[in-house]
Amino acid sequence: MRRPPEPGVVLRRRLAQTGEVIATLAVIFFVAFPLVWMILAAFKNQIDVYSTRLLFTPILSNFRAIFADPILLGSHVWVSALVSFLTVAITIPLAAAASYVLARHRFRGRDTLFLLILITQFVPAVVVAIPFFTLFRTLNLIDTPWALIIVYLSFTLPYAIWMLRGFFDALPVEIEEASFIDGCNELQTLRHVTLPLVMPGLLVAAVFAFISAWNEFFFALILTRSNSLTLPVAIQTISGPRGPMWEQVAAAGMLVMVPILIMSLFIRKYFVEGITVGAVK
Repeated sequence: MRRPPEPGVVLRRRLAQTGEVIATLAVIFFVAFPLVWMILAAFKNQIDVYSTRLLFTPILSNFRAIFADPILLGSHVWVSALVSFLTVAITIPLAAAASYVLARHRFRGRDTLFLLILITQFVPAVVVAIPFFTLFRTLNLIDTPWALIIVYLSFTLPYAIWMLRGFFDALPVEIEEASFIDGCNELQTLRHVTLPLVMPGLLVAAVFAFISAWNEFFFALILTRSNSLTLPVAIQTISGPRGPMWEQVAAAGMLVMVPILIMSLFIRKYFVEGITVGAVK
């Protein structure tokens, strides 16, 4: 017969559970509050946006003002889309090739090379901002999309290589050996056998690269002037006679989220699998 737990044990257990619930709610609040505030502010006028009242009359004039701005939804959207898609188009092939070599070929310095690739992820952006700016000024690439693409590749490539190597390591070598027996060379095996099997990882890496480039603000602020402003930088320039128009900034922020939400809906069934498998070697 099991003995009932002591009152002190029950009390400590309940206190621990209560603490976990409070900590979880606190995290949810700090994560969700900015998003909820932005959504509410997008439907307020310039006076109500500073009010803490929960009841207000929602309006759509902020969205109409954003859609009426041909520059914001014209050139800035084009630059953001161009930079994001080119970042993905360059990241995925290079990362797939590099991670495949690191996973399937043994050579001297392989683990050291992989470690150096990962170390680049721990370098703060502010440390490399001045070197990048000096380099691009010398190459006359300031205020061009290529400056942003090169910078974004410096942090999307290492992450994609790390993730995709986990997929290649988890894939049984016997599958590729069977393809070799059937007469395929290594390139044909990679193209027709290996890559289709790691497609969830490729999709997750592509989404990560796209989101990183689409939402990036720090380098876009430093390396662009007017011709190559991306949406995150252009949004913070929205202002009126009295200063920043936060209600329109919030509306524009919601529009910036739309491509990310649509993309997430299409690949949601692959996302968890990609994160889980790619993180386990």
